[in-house]
Amino acid sequence: MDANESELRPQAVSGKLRLRAVVTFLLVLIFVSCVLSPLTNAATPITFDEKQRLWVLQSGEATYAFGVNERGELQHLYWGKRIGAQDLTKAHSLPEWASFDLSTTTTPQEYPGWGAGLYVEPALKATFANGNRDVVLYYVDQKLEANNLEITLKDEISALFVHLHYRVYPDSGILERSAQIENRTSEEVTLESAQSASWTLPRDGSYRLHYLTGRWAGEWQLQTETLQIGKRVIESRRGSTGNEANPWFAIDETDKTDETHGPVWFGQLGWSGSWRFTIERTSDQYRVTGGFNPFDFGYRLSPGESLQTPPFYAGFTDGGLGEASRILHRYQLEQILPGSPHPRIRPVLYNSWEATEFSVDEAGQMALAEKAARLGVERFVVDDGWFGERNNDHAGLGDWYVNSRKFPRGLKSLIDRVHQLGMDFGLWVEPEMVNPDSDLYRRHPDWVMNFRGRPRTEGRNQLVLNLARDDVKEYIFSGLDRLVTENDIGLLKWDYNRNWSEPGWPEAPFADQKKIWVRYVQNLYDIIDRLRSKHPRLEIEGCSGGGARVDLGMLRRVDQVWPSDNTDALDRLTIQYGFTQAYSPHVMMAWVTDVPNGINDRVTPLRFRFLVAMTGSLGVGGNLNKWSDDEIAVASKMISFYKQIRATVQDGNLVRLVSPIESEFSAIQYVSQDSQQVVVFAFLHSQQFGRSVPLLYLQGLPEDAMYSVTTIDNRSEEHTGKLSGAYLMHHGIQLRLGGDYDATAMKLDRVQ
Repeated sequence: MDANESELRPQAVSGKLRLRAVVTFLLVLIFVSCVLSPLTNAATPITFDEKQRLWVLQSGEATYAFGVNERGELQHLYWGKRIGAQDLTKAHSLPEWASFDLSTTTTPQEYPGWGAGLYVEPALKATFANGNRDVVLYYVDQKLEANNLEITLKDEISALFVHLHYRVYPDSGILERSAQIENRTSEEVTLESAQSASWTLPRDGSYRLHYLTGRWAGEWQLQTETLQIGKRVIESRRGSTGNEANPWFAIDETDKTDETHGPVWFGQLGWSGSWRFTIERTSDQYRVTGGFNPFDFGYRLSPGESLQTPPFYAGFTDGGLGEASRILHRYQLEQILPGSPHPRIRPVLYNSWEATEFSVDEAGQMALAEKAARLGVERFVVDDGWFGERNNDHAGLGDWYVNSRKFPRGLKSLIDRVHQLGMDFGLWVEPEMVNPDSDLYRRHPDWVMNFRGRPRTEGRNQLVLNLARDDVKEYIFSGLDRLVTENDIGLLKWDYNRNWSEPGWPEAPFADQKKIWVRYVQNLYDIIDRLRSKHPRLEIEGCSGGGARVDLGMLRRVDQVWPSDNTDALDRLTIQYGFTQAYSPHVMMAWVTDVPNGINDRVTPLRFRFLVAMTGSLGVGGNLNKWSDDEIAVASKMISFYKQIRATVQDGNLVRLVSPIESEFSAIQYVSQDSQQVVVFAFLHSQQFGRSVPLLYLQGLPEDAMYSVTTIDNRSEEHTGKLSGAYLMHHGIQLRLGGDYDATAMKLDRVQ
């Protein structure tokens, strides 16, 4: 070997080693890619199979799929328990059932227009300038980016476009849908029905429908019925969400589902105006269509204009009705509420309404604030009567200036005193209303909803301001902005005490006057959004004579809501049971008020009233001027206990153990997000024949976990040692409840 050869040999060997290393790396990369590729695809929330023109959306436990069929229609394929994209096939229209049900009707379209022989509920109905009322939508294209998908549809003849928006929340199991309807024609198009989504359930099943109804002081009544052939319409035509029905539904399988097991399809609409759900069963389809209420609806789109429908949120679980509620609660906390994903824990609140009603003055409010502070209250709220000539409910609404006779130094002195006592300050307002006996109405009688030449119907001696008008919107915003700017206000209790009548907008062009149903709510949202943007520390409580405007549109903008003016503790068990089917306890304000209660004239023990209110966001609304020393001591003890458990109650996982609808005895369980604390409440309406309440079995605890148990009830507080998760779930707890209106709460803290 010569010198040159010896010098080159190590380099050649080194080159071979590098080549082997590269080849090995590539082989490993290919192997890893092959192994991980299915996992990556499985984790992708939205996939599109271009060859089959098929979309698969994966969210939580659920798979949702649709595709383009041979006619170019967007066709629903599947919604249910999670499956793989490989399990689904290309969309193909279904055959007609004789000439009376054409393929257009038997094929489940994802967003059907009213046309071409469609007989099921349409998602879109329109009238064109030439008198055509036929809309047939075909697929145009898509935009897919991460968790968001936009599908564009177009009418087969005209340049009327629909952009369907899908957003997947992979962890929560929630799918959000809405539609933007765009007029690219050269003439006007009037929309007569504009729905957010149509949801199609599996064809084979026997289903039950669950929904919430009520009236003032009797809100949140859970209804359950078997889905029959035909249409079940649930709606509000009142201009707001409404007490009579709430935009929430759950559908389960009759023989398979209960509180803890079985399939549930569920949904909520994010809209605070008139809305409608059409739950439809035909011989071969089950569908839920929802969005703007088409009653008295007519939205004119000029060329180039569009209309965005409200978001419609829905999900699926195989874990029963309880899990459906928990998914919604978690989604609201993480995605909807102000401050999400970690909204502020609700402070203990005192409201002075029952103590003073309209007889509000500085000295009286200061005295109440001092009493409230001694209880451990963290927020003091002055209710109605502080403004204008507001000495009763006949006058003053609309005049948002401080009554100088009641507060000669303005609100500042009271607010300063409240702050000195360690509380923040809240104030009641009702900005959307006006009394005919007010300075505002005398200046601007045209600012209320009205039909020219027709009587103006009053409710609670008030009329509804037309927020669809931009001048009214700016008046309300500037008045509230000034109020919050000039005073250190931590909370506005935003009330809304009547529904619409004479929903006219005579100043608008005739063809646009029905836009009031949409523009009013859009401007309401704009006021709140601007107010909160300018005053980021401000919080808002939504109230509408109780729970008449609770929905995900408002919950994006308010920190808490008032479920009902009915504060009777026994009635509240049912009201709050219904409320938490759809909405998180975090936002559910629950007050302790005086007895006899004004709704039923019922007398219940103070501890019972506290324990009922402690299952949500605790408030006190009684007249503290009349409370005895013993009552003050009980209240202080209860509030102190609540502060130890409120994070779990407000933000934990709620488990309904025993329904108050089905038994004199009821119980509810909360588990903290870190599983370190469990809270249980149990209530007994009345006892008969000396019978003990049944054993109570907790759910979802680690069997080997040990818990230190603290009990508080109608008699005393006591420590009962340690119990294991296995004991609590399998042996059960014998509660010592007896007599009438007895209750207990248990705090279980996990010990290492």
